[in-house]
Amino acid sequence: MDFSEKCVKKNYVYQGKILNLRRDDALQPDGRPCVREIVEHSGGACVLYVEKGKVLLVKQYRYAYGEHIYEIPAGKLNAGEDPREAALRELEEETGIRSHRAELLFTLYPSPGYTNEKIYIYQAFEGEQVPVHLDDGEFLEREFVTLERAKEMLKKGEIKDAKTIVALQTYFLNE
Repeated sequence: MDFSEKCVKKNYVYQGKILNLRRDDALQPDGRPCVREIVEHSGGACVLYVEKGKVLLVKQYRYAYGEHIYEIPAGKLNAGEDPREAALRELEEETGIRSHRAELLFTLYPSPGYTNEKIYIYQAFEGEQVPVHLDDGEFLEREFVTLERAKEMLKKGEIKDAKTIVALQTYFLNE
């Protein structure tokens, strides 16, 4: 059976720099009308980097949560940008590690109930140190932690960011 819903009309409530908000008129599979609230997002790319038994994390303040969060380097996709290139760009900008080799680990749908955002999770290899060049208004610190410490941080709930949890767990499952 086809459970697809059909969009009748997209109604933009808000269009912003990072996201758009729609309140769509739609039809359920049985033809009944419904309303769907959708957050449009261009998606993001992130990158796990492990070197000499240590994983590279960044720690930054996240305003929406009011907390400092440990994450792997990540950023929003620019229009038409290849996710792999975005992941490598973010790795270099945020941490000063330049790599030319990255493999896709996972494509994550962070909250499929209300957003079309996709996060592409890569693992980068064979990096070289170059200068860090953070975006304007971006403040973070990088930290290499041992793989054992990363496992401990996961177990204790010290890493709360979903994309980082998925990246690390995928890495540990593939070890």
